[in-house]
Amino acid sequence: MANRLYYQDPQRLAFDAVVTGVTRLDGRPAVALEATAFYPTSGGQPFDTGTLGDARVLDVIESESGEIWHVLDREIEAGRGVRGIVDGDRRLDHMQQHTGQHILSAAFDHLHHARTVGFHLGALVSTVDLSVDLPPDQVAAAEAEANRIVWEDRPVAIRFVSSEEAATLPLRKEPERGGVLRLIDVESYDLSACGGTHVGRTGAVGLVAVLSAERLRGGTRVEFVCGARALRSFHLFRDAVGGCIRHVSVAPEELPAAVERLQAENKDQLKLIRNLQERLAAFEAAGLAAAAEEIGGVRQVVQAIDGREQNELRTMALAICGAPGYRVALFSTTAPYVAVLARSKDGRTDCAAALKALMAAFGGRGGGRPEMAQAGGLTGDLSQILSAARAEFERQ
Repeated sequence: MANRLYYQDPQRLAFDAVVTGVTRLDGRPAVALEATAFYPTSGGQPFDTGTLGDARVLDVIESESGEIWHVLDREIEAGRGVRGIVDGDRRLDHMQQHTGQHILSAAFDHLHHARTVGFHLGALVSTVDLSVDLPPDQVAAAEAEANRIVWEDRPVAIRFVSSEEAATLPLRKEPERGGVLRLIDVESYDLSACGGTHVGRTGAVGLVAVLSAERLRGGTRVEFVCGARALRSFHLFRDAVGGCIRHVSVAPEELPAAVERLQAENKDQLKLIRNLQERLAAFEAAGLAAAAEEIGGVRQVVQAIDGREQNELRTMALAICGAPGYRVALFSTTAPYVAVLARSKDGRTDCAAALKALMAAFGGRGGGRPEMAQAGGLTGDLSQILSAARAEFERQ
């Protein structure tokens, strides 16, 4: 079983070791080493990447027996000595997030007796799940407390103790296993059993920034970023807010009210547009009704209307058929086409049957009742669709 170099020295990024085993995992070559500084996915923290000799380390997996396998992009033979180099930027990022999580979780515990019951270190953001539902002001207080500890630049030490000794110590949570335990000790603030990689002093975390907090299964899920991720998040929000205030010409603190005002104005404008569209549709419907051709005692309208959506076509068809003696088939002019078929209350045309015949010939999905039916997704030559609608009406 490999000597885990990151246990004693998380800052170590380079090492030399001998390949002690080879295998394949999901079709890719993998090797075990006599010693490794590569951290495997474990405890909510992702794996390290880097190189072993000329091979790139794509994944690091810990087996059920405790063996660490380094998944590579090429083969390395057993017994060979290799130089391992861990990606320093990725390692530092993970150390900042994981140490920041310890401090933030401890802050929630100290201030609000809110225990951390789950942790996930994601590629962009991390989350902690708390045992209780916390209001925004208490989340903000814990964030401030965590940053106080960060900026005091306290030492972060690694200790190894037996499970018996651990039982006498003020651990923030019960260890999940027995035997020799590795403890992460944030001086005079947090003591937790953990196998992850951490910075040597809290100041290296830089900043703990809470991005959101939401209720989850009776508790609270807190999304946060630390260190370089916090800086990237600041840049993202800065650019987004800057772009918005340039468009609405307000100060940053006035942006929420300005957005709310624009939403209200937009809602009013949409309502006005819908009203005008309905009035225009009724006016167009009157024109179509006046120009309807009479076939067998029924006034018939079969027409493609440019620039109209299905709801507007439906409004027009119902307006025409509000008078007795009409049957109507209206279509959009852009493929795939939508169709609305309707008849007056005194009519005998089965619009649902007519539409079914059109869909059998030109595709689409829809349905309805004898007095009105509608569909979308019709394809083909529009003039042929119109001719087929007239033929179906006249057949009935």
